[in-house]
Formats: sequence, C-alpha cells, structure tokens
Amino acid sequence: MATILTIDAGTTGVTALLVDEAGQLLARGYAEFPQHFPRPGWVEHDGAEITDALLDACRAALDEGGIDAADLTCIGITNQRETAIVWDRATGDPIHHAIVWQDRRTAGVCDRLVSHGHDAAIRSTTGLVVDAYFSGTKVAWLLDHVEGARTRAEAGELAFGTIDTWVVHQLTGGAAHVTEPSNACRTMLYDIGAREWSPAMCELLDVPMSLLAEVRPSTGEFGTTDPEVFFGASIPITGILGDQQAALFGQGCWTEGTSKNTYGTGSFVLLNTGSTRPTSARLLASIGWDLGDGPTYVLEGSIFVTGAAVQWLRDGLGVIESAEETGPLAESVGDTGDVYLVPAFTGLGAPHWDPYARGTIVGLTRGTTRAHLARAVVEAMAFQTRDVIEAMQDDSSVTLEELRADGGASAMDLLCQLQADLLGVPVLRPQVRETTALGAAFAAGLGAGVWSSTDDLADVWQLDARFEPSMDDDERHRRQLRWREAVHRSRGWAVDDDEGGVA
Repeated sequence: MATILTIDAGTTGVTALLVDEAGQLLARGYAEFPQHFPRPGWVEHDGAEITDALLDACRAALDEGGIDAADLTCIGITNQRETAIVWDRATGDPIHHAIVWQDRRTAGVCDRLVSHGHDAAIRSTTGLVVDAYFSGTKVAWLLDHVEGARTRAEAGELAFGTIDTWVVHQLTGGAAHVTEPSNACRTMLYDIGAREWSPAMCELLDVPMSLLAEVRPSTGEFGTTDPEVFFGASIPITGILGDQQAALFGQGCWTEGTSKNTYGTGSFVLLNTGSTRPTSARLLASIGWDLGDGPTYVLEGSIFVTGAAVQWLRDGLGVIESAEETGPLAESVGDTGDVYLVPAFTGLGAPHWDPYARGTIVGLTRGTTRAHLARAVVEAMAFQTRDVIEAMQDDSSVTLEELRADGGASAMDLLCQLQADLLGVPVLRPQVRETTALGAAFAAGLGAGVWSSTDDLADVWQLDARFEPSMDDDERHRRQLRWREAVHRSRGWAVDDDEGGVA
C-alpha cells in the first residue's frame, strides 16, 4: 500500500497529510509560523520559520500515522504561490525575509510599468495583470534594497524561488533549485505560451535570469530528501502544484469547464479552460498543470482577503477567541443589520485590482453587535466570490452550473448557503476539504506511478453536502448593489509613501 506525504506550505502555516492510494487521509500535522508586518501594507515571512514549521508538521503527521519516514512512497508539495524569497547559493541562507503575496510595497513600481505602456506586453506574455501581487517586482525590490544584493545576483551568487522552490531546496539539503509551471507562471517572469522564462520580462522587471529555478513538469522527479534533514530518509519528491491549481486538481476538475473556489486566507476561483489559453481584461490566465503532455490552462480570479478577515476578528479586534466561533456567532443573527465589511486590508484583487483600496465598514449603528460584524465578514467572502464569477462568466462566455467549494471556511454551512443564494447555482462541498493538499498528493502519486492517469482518481472525490439557492432574484440584486456601493467607498484610500510602497 502506497503512502504519500503531501505538504501544504500555506500563508499562515504548514499542513502535512498522509494519503493512501485510495485517496484516504491517514494522518495530519500542522504548525503555524509568524507573520511579520514591518510597515502598513507590507507582509513578510522568515524563511527559517517556514522550514521549522515544515519539519514540525511533517513529524506530527508521521507520528500520528505511526509511519516511519523511510516507509513513505513519495512526497507532494503545494504552496502559497507569489511569495518571493532570495537566498545565498553558497550558504542557503535567505538575504531577507520573504515578501508575501499579500504585500503591496511595489504598487508604485507597477503603476509606473502601466504608465510607461508595458501592461499589454506583460499580459500578452504572462497572462497576468500588472500588480504587486506577483513575484517579479518583489524580487527586484529585494535586489535594490538589500545591500550588495544586485551585484551578487548578477554574479550568480543568489537564487530566487517561490515557496515550492524553497521547500524543495530545504528538503534536499540545498541540492535542488527547481519549480514547475503552475508556480512559475505567477511570477510575471514566465511566458505561458512558450512555457519558459521570458528574457524580455526579466529585462523589463530588472531580474537577472541567473536567479531563476529550472522549470520541470508538475509531476515527475524534483529531487530526493536529504536524510540529514528529513528524519533519516531519502524520499523522492514527485509532484508540485501551486495551491490554487492543486485545489482545482484535488476537486476533480480535470475537464474543461469545471470550476472551484477555495476559501482560505484569500479566496481563489479557478475555471479549467483545457488546452486553450484564456484571455480576460480583469482576470488572470495561468497554467493549471503540466502532467508531461502539455499544459492545462485556467482562468483565475484572486481575492486577497477572506479567511484572513476571520483572523483579524480574532487577533486584531478580539471579537472571537477562535476561528471556529465565527460560523455560530454569525448564525446567531438573521442578517448583518445592513452592515457591509469590505476586507481590503492589502488592497483589492480581482476583478477590481486596486492596491490603494483599504478595509471599510459601512452601516454601523448603536445596534451593531459583534455578531453582526462576524456575519458581515462571512457575507464578504460570498460577495467577493460573486464579483469574480460574474467577471469570469462575462469574459469566458461560460455559464457556471455549479461551484465546488473547499478550504477552511467552507466548513461553515452559512457561507455555503449564502454563496449558493448569491450565485443562484448549487454549491458542492466535498467530504475531504483539504483538497489543496489532496491535489498535491494526486500529482505526486501520478509522478511516482501510484496512479497511471486521472481516470484512476475518478471515484476519489466524494460529496459531503449540496447547497441549493433559495434567495429570490430581487433580493439577490438588492444586496449585490449595496455591496458594490461599499466596495466603491473602500477604493483609492491609500497613497504612495516616499519609499515606493503603499501607506
């Protein structure tokens, strides 16, 4: 019986799961790592703290499952995608904290790229809008703000990676510097048509190509763990997918026209467009995966803050003591009392793309309670998802027939029902909600020969609950208009500071 260790290196922590060849979860480990906020709009991670959490989570999963590391068949990895880390090739030490995907410090750089007319070329080559969300401008910022970094990069002494690359580097004891298309395509440095790093984009963003990792298919050999690092075992790493593509894969959305939304720290709606590269003025075209026979493309809408707003209720306001309280507290009131919360804490992503938007609450009265705020946070997740799906349907001419939901917040029946009501289509929640990690396990198993094709995985996805829409069209329309007014009032609030960041 094959046993796959799948590692989900997320934004706030690392999850490790043991998965068998029937797709069943055998054990789970989890470890958080700190978030660093040196300035408003800036978000950083310490690479060493990610590594510590990685090993702690893996050890916890192995201990819970009663499995020795040497008995693992293979390892799969999924990860927060656009976060950028640069390290010294000789020592393996990061030159600075990683700059997280949520970070907005390079918004001014992106504005200048647009004002100089580069946005069309960037979209044509990379499938991405020009935004501080992506890795390329973050890498350039590190090279320009860490003393001596640019000179060292040009001399070939430094390496850049997204978090998948960092995790593989750590697990292999520094032996591998690799990535794959679903992560590479989120850097603003990768040509998704030619499927290779773009010299033109690297020159435009001022990122030396010597920094970049080797791009391999999403399934296959990426390296072998160093026994001195990984509990005395040499285990092949055979599958990597960026977290949202992994969730699409784990949801069984392997055919053109299928879609999912992951309600995590942020939320990400993906539509499988098959071998056809999609185009959109407001959404992102990316590579979903490459199983060795060419790319599967996706259309994606990225929402920066959904579950992170629950963390804010807990850690910032003290409204709740644990995230699990959110659903029951929100359900304790029948509505928000006309309160709308726009969680634009680090700007707005798709379909608005406004790095200068900031979090906004409208409609407060003396009768507003913490329960109304909790419900407004939950409803904001559903409203933002509808904004993206409306843009997706308009730009792709695809009519959504159902939405598959996963991620931590999808455990809330209230959220799933609100989402079905606001979309007017059923929302399906799977039995296994760790679909991001499951997708990486599937990719690793395919890479190691545990399964021969996705046909072998067809029966793995199992339905937990189906939520049918019950809201009438007039109410749906009224509430969406109120939401859009709240979004309008959140926009354009922040300004550039004198360091080129966003204050």
